[in-house]
Amino acid sequence: MPYRLPHLHKPGPQGAIRVGCAGWSLTSAVSSSFPDEGSHLERYGRVLTCVEINSSFYKPHREQTYEKWAQSVPESFRFSVKLPKAITHDARLLETEPLIEDFLHGATLLGDKLGCWLVQLPPSLPFEHDLANAFFKALRERTKLPVACEARHPTWFTAEAAALLKAHQIAYVDADPIPDDCEIKHRADASLVYVRLHGSPELYKSSYDYTYLDHLAHTLHARAKKTAEVWCIFDNTAQGNAQPNALHLMERLRIHHR
Repeated sequence: MPYRLPHLHKPGPQGAIRVGCAGWSLTSAVSSSFPDEGSHLERYGRVLTCVEINSSFYKPHREQTYEKWAQSVPESFRFSVKLPKAITHDARLLETEPLIEDFLHGATLLGDKLGCWLVQLPPSLPFEHDLANAFFKALRERTKLPVACEARHPTWFTAEAAALLKAHQIAYVDADPIPDDCEIKHRADASLVYVRLHGSPELYKSSYDYTYLDHLAHTLHARAKKTAEVWCIFDNTAQGNAQPNALHLMERLRIHHR
């Protein structure tokens, strides 16, 4: 499988590389790679270094749930949390301040284990300067944590859109596969790299081969020399390929770091 993230290659001081998946349920195929005791999250958190809470996109979680999750992982572990579709897809970023407040009130109970936010936009949502500016201004007034934006309409990848995201300290998600005409040509916030691997050629299903993952390890090391926060999330969870891919990538990162 050809390597499809050439725009990640950039040199620069060594930062942290976090590798995880969009969810922490462990399949029998990988169970031997994790400790035997504990909940799935406790076992997962002793091996992988981060996780993306994707379920927050579909439904709100109780405050106690976020607190329990935070208590289940090591001090160095970090969560990213996906903003609800009620904000991004239903309201389409318009007049979302109350929704943002409700969401952040619960999710911030992850405390020091909360690493960053993920904003995934619908493919049908074009970039509109005033709307985007108002939304990200409202978000930034309420949180200073890193934010990654997975835009999927070509108009979000212009110089104007990148400049607005950069002004609000919002990073682009480096997605694979890259949606048509959504190549990142202008970098936004450079303090966060957030790679999101959905599986290709079959979205959410296909595994990444060893050649791809080996190239990816080189790329992440290169980006970590410049960027303080580098996240790599495998979202190809539908057939259980995310965790094997994440484990293999972590091994390649260890080898390249020696």
